[in-house]
Amino acid sequence: MKTVNELPKVLVVDDAPINIQLLNDALQENHRVFFATNGKDALKIAATSLPDLILLDIMMPDMDGYEVCRKFKADPLLKDIPIIFITAMSQQEDESSGLELGAVDYITKPFNPSIVRLRVRNQLELKRQRDLLGRLSCMDGLTGLHNRRGFDEFIDREWRRAIRNRSPMSIIMIDIDHFKDYNDAYGHLAGDDCLKRVAYLLEASLERPADFIARYGGEEFICVLPDTEMPGTLVLAEKLRLAIESAAIPHQFSMVAPCVTISLGAISEIPSPASDSKELLNRADKLLYLAKRKGRNQVAGDQG
Repeated sequence: MKTVNELPKVLVVDDAPINIQLLNDALQENHRVFFATNGKDALKIAATSLPDLILLDIMMPDMDGYEVCRKFKADPLLKDIPIIFITAMSQQEDESSGLELGAVDYITKPFNPSIVRLRVRNQLELKRQRDLLGRLSCMDGLTGLHNRRGFDEFIDREWRRAIRNRSPMSIIMIDIDHFKDYNDAYGHLAGDDCLKRVAYLLEASLERPADFIARYGGEEFICVLPDTEMPGTLVLAEKLRLAIESAAIPHQFSMVAPCVTISLGAISEIPSPASDSKELLNRADKLLYLAKRKGRNQVAGDQG
């Protein structure tokens, strides 16, 4: 049985409290239901909660459902969330207008709870399948972590979210010390096993579901820590370093230690519209090389 946090999230946008109540009654048992009574609030709530599905009323004051849908589809953070229109209108041209804007389905008033649950279930299942295909395309085949494509998509999405929320974001760049020497001495098959072991240990050391790790390329890994300031970032970076060192993976050709070790560059900042994630990555990379110049098997950090 799923916990509350594992239930799919549905955002209901309707200016009529009775409609909100009816939809909540139909969905609350198997979904986490969020509510907004106007388009402006809907956009704010969606940006923070990132629902799996949106039920959107067409006829609302100030900003109708069509305009709200346009704004969702124009926002890179929200554009892939499926939208079902809820409406009392039944003309084909109205349905056509909504579908052309990117809606996936319609639910008509008065609501039939069984139909509501079935249509919501079907669209959530389609989204689950799309998300699964997306995850497979963003997965590193060797380590099972996210690959560079997965990282690029994640940092773009989280950077925009951090700007909206004025929240901090941290980056930890990680490199296996003297990995070329490891490959040369033990062979590439052993090198692959080493990469898989390091990847597993790094991922297992992350502390929150929101924390993200990817294989950045070769023997490099990268962590993104949303809503994390520098003190917490340094604590986690040292935990990652110790996890690898404590595993005592033999590396007799390392000039740092008789086992595999890592060097890390850690940085944190609060993104702003004038900032760029690439600049933060460049600074994290420079800190990584500072850790290497200072002797490796250590963390170099800086507050961005």
